[in-house]
Amino acid sequence: MIPRIQKRGQRTIGLLSYLYGPGKFEEHTDPHLVASWDGNAPDPGRDPSATLKQLQQLLDQPVENVEQADRPKKHVWHLSVRNAEEDRILSDEEWGEVARRMVAAAGIDDPEEGAGCRWAAVRHADDHIHIIATLVREDGFKPDLDHDAVRVQAQARTLEAELGLRRLNKGDGTGAKRPTSAERHKAERQGRERTAREELREKVRRAVTGARSDEEFFDRLVAAGLLIRKRAAPSGDLLGYKVALPDDLNKDGEPVFYPGARLAPDLSLPRIRERWSGDAQDNPAARQQQAPRTGPGAPASARRSTASAAWQAVLVVEHGDDAIAAAHIAAVGEVLDALAKTSAAHTRRELRDAATAFERASRSHVRAVRGHDRALRQAARDLVHGGPALGRGEDGATTAMAIDMLFFLITAAAHWHARKGHAQQAEAAARAAEHLRTAYQTAAAQPLGALYQRGRRMSRPILQRQTVLLREALPELAEQILAEPGWYALAATIAEAEAAGHDPATLLSDVAERRELGTADSVSDVLVWRMRRTADLPADASHLPESSTTGSRSATRGTTTRTSAPGRRRSGEEASRKTR
Repeated sequence: MIPRIQKRGQRTIGLLSYLYGPGKFEEHTDPHLVASWDGNAPDPGRDPSATLKQLQQLLDQPVENVEQADRPKKHVWHLSVRNAEEDRILSDEEWGEVARRMVAAAGIDDPEEGAGCRWAAVRHADDHIHIIATLVREDGFKPDLDHDAVRVQAQARTLEAELGLRRLNKGDGTGAKRPTSAERHKAERQGRERTAREELREKVRRAVTGARSDEEFFDRLVAAGLLIRKRAAPSGDLLGYKVALPDDLNKDGEPVFYPGARLAPDLSLPRIRERWSGDAQDNPAARQQQAPRTGPGAPASARRSTASAAWQAVLVVEHGDDAIAAAHIAAVGEVLDALAKTSAAHTRRELRDAATAFERASRSHVRAVRGHDRALRQAARDLVHGGPALGRGEDGATTAMAIDMLFFLITAAAHWHARKGHAQQAEAAARAAEHLRTAYQTAAAQPLGALYQRGRRMSRPILQRQTVLLREALPELAEQILAEPGWYALAATIAEAEAAGHDPATLLSDVAERRELGTADSVSDVLVWRMRRTADLPADASHLPESSTTGSRSATRGTTTRTSAPGRRRSGEEASRKTR
């Protein structure tokens, strides 16, 4: 149940005409009254003798009874209450009770409090009602509407439980502003899939990704085709900005501008600047030292770096200080935006949906301390500057590797939010993880398939040796892994790591030990990517000669390569929850 308080108005008759009218798209059917302040208000919808003018005069009577100077400038209060599509259809009586509870919660009219404002609830569709009220009480005083939006939201959560409706998560005021009904209708008229506000939010969010200065940020906005207005102080210092779509015009034919803060709380210029000020706060030369790589191989290199940065961040989110964890979670949103922007077409849609879903999970009341998230922001920057990736070869395989690691990180973020009681953010992160799972399955099909075929072609003695090695290194997981189709891909990876000079048993034990794997459905998939990243093996092995997986074990035994992956720590909570 979603209650939404609309902007206050001046004309009671105007709102009544809309509520009892056909609607802008003939969507209003059978408009009629379901409740009112005294239960006896005229109903122009079902009473032929009643008129809109009569109802308007009754609603406005307390307003007319006070001196002009004492009247509110905008005296019309408007609340819509809408149920979810999957909810059952409520009866008129139930909607009437919803209306009475809502006006009491808001402070409009509570019978137990005595004199209240006059109001009426109109139903013109199965799934919602509109409540109109005039803001002068019967005794001539104005109602106390401080925090009315918070109170009606709390009442909605109670009503959901009582009426058996879908239970929505309680908000915390950190969500992005939703499009208004007028914006939605305008988008429909213009044939847009999204409102201008939503489109601008995504474009600005992507422009921020990995940016390190005002100039770079605004250059990206221009490149995205947006109109920009900057707000400066008398001193010339830049204070803020507004953006507009060139083809989103008002009735006067002028572009409709939105301030960054109206798109999302973290898109105001001061909040955006916190990101790049944190990048170099401990290292003034960071910008020069971390120039993004471009040219051939850059997309794959950026994805491999992203996988490493995501893997390092998992432990920070799970065990780090809250403010630092919040910074890493916020930076994840930038990485997802960059990955969606630069990935091949067959994964781009799911990655974009993951980034859109995770946007809500990137903010909470835990204020992020920037600077510690530099590795993730650098990864996002590298992805942007590395350019578009192909869907095959090393580009495609490292995309699968990066998605795999990001899945762990985003699931860890969902658990972090859940522990903090951030219900909306936890749900958003979980939805993002579902999109990542789908994107992973698409991206990983070719490279894992090639590794699978390579493993199947290995000789029986080599496979038997790999089986013994697996049972020695991971005795608790070995039988589960051997029963998985992905075992052959893992066997090929173990052989390749051995040929590259690693101690395969030590390497396998090391990568498995760094996170609990007992509840993962595809342990072998996870271990393949961990081993290839840790041992710096090519993510795509389809082009390698067969000899790379048939080398001598004795020639390399005892040589182990260490990397900068997170230390050996077990998590008491399985952040992966993979269901591949």
